[in-house]
Amino acid sequence: MTFSTASHSSSAQAQLPQKLPPGNTITQSKQTGGVVPKKENKPEAKPLAHFVAGGVGGMTAATLTSPLDVLKTRLQSDFYQDQLQALRASHPVRPAPSIIALPRSALLHFKETFQILHTIYKHEGPRALFKGLGPNLIGVVPARAINFYVYGNGKRILSDYLGYHDSMTTPWSVHLGAAAIAGMATGTATNPIWVIKTRLQLDKSNAESGKGGRQYKNSWDCIKQTVRHEGIRGLYKGLSASFLGVTESATQWVLYEQMKIFLARREAAKLADPYHVHSSWDDVELWGGRIAAAGIAKLFAAVATYPHEVVRTRLRQAPVVPVGGGKVQVKYTGLVQCFKVVAREEGLAGLYGGLTPHLLRVVPSAAIMFGMYEFILRLFGTTS
Repeated sequence: MTFSTASHSSSAQAQLPQKLPPGNTITQSKQTGGVVPKKENKPEAKPLAHFVAGGVGGMTAATLTSPLDVLKTRLQSDFYQDQLQALRASHPVRPAPSIIALPRSALLHFKETFQILHTIYKHEGPRALFKGLGPNLIGVVPARAINFYVYGNGKRILSDYLGYHDSMTTPWSVHLGAAAIAGMATGTATNPIWVIKTRLQLDKSNAESGKGGRQYKNSWDCIKQTVRHEGIRGLYKGLSASFLGVTESATQWVLYEQMKIFLARREAAKLADPYHVHSSWDDVELWGGRIAAAGIAKLFAAVATYPHEVVRTRLRQAPVVPVGGGKVQVKYTGLVQCFKVVAREEGLAGLYGGLTPHLLRVVPSAAIMFGMYEFILRLFGTTS
């Protein structure tokens, strides 16, 4: 009597667990009781979607927060630090117990911030609140587009290479690596734009000092003067501080991703609960949580790494050009030298000049930008 080895082997193989490709889940067949793979509805990877979403998000946030960006840049410069000191001298504050001093100092800082903002509006007009917005948008749109594009696709490539196919189990080191690469690529590509934007925002009327009008007519004139007096290298002033600023963007991305993972796990737990009834409040909680996560991540990252912002602004300031057309006089010559000069002349507080308007701008800006980023990715049929 002969036995069919073919039927026996196929039966045995059917009982062996089969290795499934990543992205599949296992369900039980109602007809046969066997185990069958079921594919997840994983969003299709669309690399250019990150580029468009990042650019639109950056443009929206930069336009809405432009007045605070102008104020922040001015308070980071040494000229407006002198103006702030004069404002404080005209309104001396009596000493107070330490329990009251800290909150009073914070309230005073906010008051001074809006007083200077009102002064800009009163003496220079409403257009001054949007000074530098043109080069700012020219810088923000490609900067955010490049940053989100490199980060989004870099995270996906690193995750696939290292074998992490589930976003909720991807380690923070992947996010850190992708953010560092994105930050350096963005800083190198857009540094000349930020130099021009900074110099235009710091270009003040010299009527009170009898020196005539403004130094720069427009963005193009600023580029020509910078190259004439400092060469092409002048357009890359502050690049070293920009690379130092990669720590801020990397910290922000890591914190944001970790908070998003927490929100995703919370959403998954709700979906797994058979008694949970999905409502519009769940969508509000998910999207509101992501927007809040972006703002909180930016808040912590900005406070922790803020001194590099001041140093970067100082390095990008226009040098003093003598009337006779002689050599330019440069006060800040390098990253370390700039740190030392600011700390020596203004104390450690000088490294946090403009922090209040900076936080007032970047926290809502981050919330707006990341919210738009996530929303536009959804319109493209993909996710971050």
